[in-house]
Amino acid sequence: MKMPDPRNVAHDKKVQKEKEHETPAAGADARPKKGRGKKTATDQETAAQNLPQPVETPKVEHIPGDHEKAVAVLSKLKEMEFHSRANIETLAELTLTIEDELKQKEFSEPIGALYSAQDGFQTKIAALIESYEAKTESLKEPA
Repeated sequence: MKMPDPRNVAHDKKVQKEKEHETPAAGADARPKKGRGKKTATDQETAAQNLPQPVETPKVEHIPGDHEKAVAVLSKLKEMEFHSRANIETLAELTLTIEDELKQKEFSEPIGALYSAQDGFQTKIAALIESYEAKTESLKEPA
């Protein structure tokens, strides 16, 4: 005579304990289990057809703390944007000083290139801040 697999015996014991401890309100689920109730297969199929099908909605998982971290990132981006504007103003002043007061025309082009690069950065960071603000708003916990 062959001994049953201990894993199967343990599984059977676990299933039996779950059945004994289930309460109708807490443990009832939509799927019928063997030995529970006297419904026939036809009754179960009819009941399953009458149930409304769940509509799948994309769920965005909100991890606690993500909104706060996003707000901190947004704050740093805004700080960078503030300094970027200050750099543009400083470069404009330097351009006037170098070209008009010091008459150092050889430095006009490099300063102009820096101004253009900083202006490009300013435009890109402003657009990034706008889109990141929208993302940060979407991470707020529903009230």
